[in-house]
Amino acid sequence: MGRKFTIYGVLILFFVSLLSGCTTIPEEHKGAATGAGIGAATGAVAGAVLGKDTQSAVLGALAGALVGGAIGHYAYDQEKSREQTQQTYSYKPDYGTVLTLEDVSSVPKNVAPGQTVELKMTYAILNPSANVQTSITESRMITYNGTIVGNPEVRVTRADGTYSSSVPLRLPTDAAKGIYVVKSEIRSDNAKDSREFTFKVI
Repeated sequence: MGRKFTIYGVLILFFVSLLSGCTTIPEEHKGAATGAGIGAATGAVAGAVLGKDTQSAVLGALAGALVGGAIGHYAYDQEKSREQTQQTYSYKPDYGTVLTLEDVSSVPKNVAPGQTVELKMTYAILNPSANVQTSITESRMITYNGTIVGNPEVRVTRADGTYSSSVPLRLPTDAAKGIYVVKSEIRSDNAKDSREFTFKVI
């Protein structure tokens, strides 16, 4: 399908207990996103609203070895139409909702402090009925030496098809060297799937 939607935004960096706090930024705060609560003692998350048809935003936090880094421009492509995806999976309506994470990766695999690594995923969504819109959460939980250091999430609404998406992570200039594990997960009300990959800070 080939159309790419690139969203420009920022992520406010802060410590949250277990990185579990998330906030949705209203549409009127898209772009730089200066929603209520930013700067409060408990912190708040800002991101780029993904379009006029959604109230979703890039959410999450960076901590520990990633403090001082930033989340860049979220982007996605629709790789296959509903019909093409149905053919790929030999899909039949009695399969119900299918949500499959096909591929996850980092580009590049090895990255230096201060540089950017793209956290990528490709997934398919199918429903028995055409013209269904599915609410999906894309999450990328990043751990270093067994500790969570980042958890950017994107909440989107997708028609049936196959999609690729990317969340760029700019590392702090003093990022700790070593292996970072990223657990990528997609989930809807009816299904979920997850995979892991790694990147190395050299």
